[in-house]
Amino acid sequence: MAILPVAGDAAVQPRVVYVGFWRRLLAAIIDWLIVAVVTVPLLAAIYGREYGALAREGYAGFWDFVIQALLPVLGVILFWRYYGATPGKMAVGAKIADTGSGERPRIARLVVRFVAYLVSALPLFLGFIWIAFDRRKQGWHDKIAGTVVIDED
Repeated sequence: MAILPVAGDAAVQPRVVYVGFWRRLLAAIIDWLIVAVVTVPLLAAIYGREYGALAREGYAGFWDFVIQALLPVLGVILFWRYYGATPGKMAVGAKIADTGSGERPRIARLVVRFVAYLVSALPLFLGFIWIAFDRRKQGWHDKIAGTVVIDED
């Protein structure tokens, strides 16, 4: 399936529907809730009631960093790679695709996409808000990584 329009018979070309801002925001909220449901009990079990006081100055310790930073990053990238979407994107019927081929992106492109989230987030989340105005509903992280978010087939 090609994402970019190709000259030829329109009946043969699959119609690509780009997923917009509100569906993607809902997917992000679902993913955030899943991460919270997993991480909060783990951190409470490891650090107990002192966790809040320990975490005020940053991470409470090694396991706090692993559970709050490393596991979510690894989980997101693995879900993107093996399922084409996070659980939130799956819930809203969306998947990530390579801009040129329409196929599931390679792992290097997905890592770039994740790192590029920082570019989308830093200037007042403008890179994410851009999704609402872009013709192909791409955030800045999508443009940097060469990805689009499309309706699941």
